[in-house]
Amino acid sequence: MGKGYIHVYTGNGKGKTTAALGLSLRAIFAGKKVFFGQFIKGMDYSELESQRYLPNFKIQQFGRDCFIYNNPTDEDIRMAKEGLEICKRILNSHEYDIVVLDEINIATYYRLLDPDDIIDILKNREPKIEVILTGRYADEKIIEFADLVTEMKEIKHYYYRGVEARKGIEK
Repeated sequence: MGKGYIHVYTGNGKGKTTAALGLSLRAIFAGKKVFFGQFIKGMDYSELESQRYLPNFKIQQFGRDCFIYNNPTDEDIRMAKEGLEICKRILNSHEYDIVVLDEINIATYYRLLDPDDIIDILKNREPKIEVILTGRYADEKIIEFADLVTEMKEIKHYYYRGVEARKGIEK
């Protein structure tokens, strides 16, 4: 595949994880192997079923089964750091072609992880691995370091009319 690039999908609009899943699916159909690490997520999302159907796709969550709203716990921090260590090993292996660090930007925003540590890991990864970082509030250092940055901008969302997350669409 040649050189792997760093993508960032950020912004307050819907679609960051969905875009990373779409790229993952495209890569799998091109014969690539994908690791999808979900930071701060421990809830039951539909994409967790994907590895049952896609042998070249592995997904792992590094979070509890609740949302973080402002005050992460010591357990949230521990799980994020353990997840980053797992991803560091994966990024230094030759096992995967694509590595997604889903919601890692939120993990830095809530200070579960240090952006400098993430950049250091990305600098020292196997250079052929393509990496996607998702989540709102991407740190400026990560944006500067990335090769591609896409901002999802919310214009209108049915959530504000009382529509809860739906299985297969938002979760």
